[in-house]
Amino acid sequence: MDRRENKRKLENVEVECEPRNKLTSPASSLPTDPALYTGPFPFYGRPSELGCFSLDAQRQYHGDAQALRYYSPPPTNDQGPNFDLRDGYPDRYQPRDEELQEGLDHLLHWLLDHRGKLEGGPGWLAGAIVTWRGHLTKLLTTPYEQQEGWQLAASRFQGTLYLSEVETPAARAQRLARPPLLRELMYMGYKFEQYMCADKPGSFPDPSGEVNTNVAFCSVLRSRLGNHRLLFSGEVDCMDPRAPCTQPPACYVELKTSKEMHRPGHWRNFYRHKLLKWWAQSFLLGVPNVVAGFRNPEGFVCSLKTFPTMEMFEYVRNDRDGWNPSVCMNFCAAFLSFAQNTVVQDDPRLVYLFSWEPGSPVTVSKYQDAPYAFLPTWYVEAVTRDLPSAPKTPSPKD
Repeated sequence: MDRRENKRKLENVEVECEPRNKLTSPASSLPTDPALYTGPFPFYGRPSELGCFSLDAQRQYHGDAQALRYYSPPPTNDQGPNFDLRDGYPDRYQPRDEELQEGLDHLLHWLLDHRGKLEGGPGWLAGAIVTWRGHLTKLLTTPYEQQEGWQLAASRFQGTLYLSEVETPAARAQRLARPPLLRELMYMGYKFEQYMCADKPGSFPDPSGEVNTNVAFCSVLRSRLGNHRLLFSGEVDCMDPRAPCTQPPACYVELKTSKEMHRPGHWRNFYRHKLLKWWAQSFLLGVPNVVAGFRNPEGFVCSLKTFPTMEMFEYVRNDRDGWNPSVCMNFCAAFLSFAQNTVVQDDPRLVYLFSWEPGSPVTVSKYQDAPYAFLPTWYVEAVTRDLPSAPKTPSPKD
């Protein structure tokens, strides 16, 4: 496939111990070898924004855009931006509590408030898949992932398939043993956003305030991958008020940081691994550009570079060890079919746990109730009664 043909295809895309309650189920698995998923790029409908919501400094839900920030890059000059990403660490840093496993709760809150207003009505959800963009991103990158496994819990309720990530024991151990340097690097990513975003269109960033990672603006979108209807949400860094198209998600911008690279080998690794994740994340949501800040060893951003989402594959097109967007999307479509065909019983307390480790196929096990049931009682009861809105303060224990 030549360069122009592949680009045209992309552009034509419409943009421990086991619990005792484990149930026996037929053994089944899904292979992840990239060679099995080569072929034409599958249909992916252009993501359409249905709405949004915000999370405030206390991680409380608001059904509006109050947390949306606006892209405000620094003036171009020969010296570079010179952002100090260590400024404010750790004194002006409020990280969110990662022990609090939120599951799909915030998205479900939005869904309850808007379920009756969806185009096609609530019936559209029957047969659809509801999840976070981040979960789909992990699926897209699975054929090329060599280090981190994942687990996805799935339940069917009133015809809708819900997918929610479960933290693996390895990921939990890694998080709890996170070294100070890695914690500081995480802060730097959020600090970069503070330097690049303003609270109002046309105003300037204020990097003197607190970095609070509880705050988030989330877009809710619908799309279709092959014959799978999708309703998903993803966090958005900012909106560009000067974007050629002001219709979301085409006006959104993703912000990233990476270390400065000076050798061809470093760039190759960057294109093969980091750019794959950036592409998957942005392509799913329909975000057209990723703006990267490259930092030096002292933690200062010395240069900025924009990576258009639809051009990222060009960096690895001729790399034998590169990635292929078609493989990513075909595998994701295959997994969604696997999940739809596996999770056939309509029961919000019945959970199918899909597990994957690099070098292995995706496997599935079946559980009733705790510890994997993730659809909260307040949501199940409200949908069952067909209430028009969610409770204002759902209990995290539900």
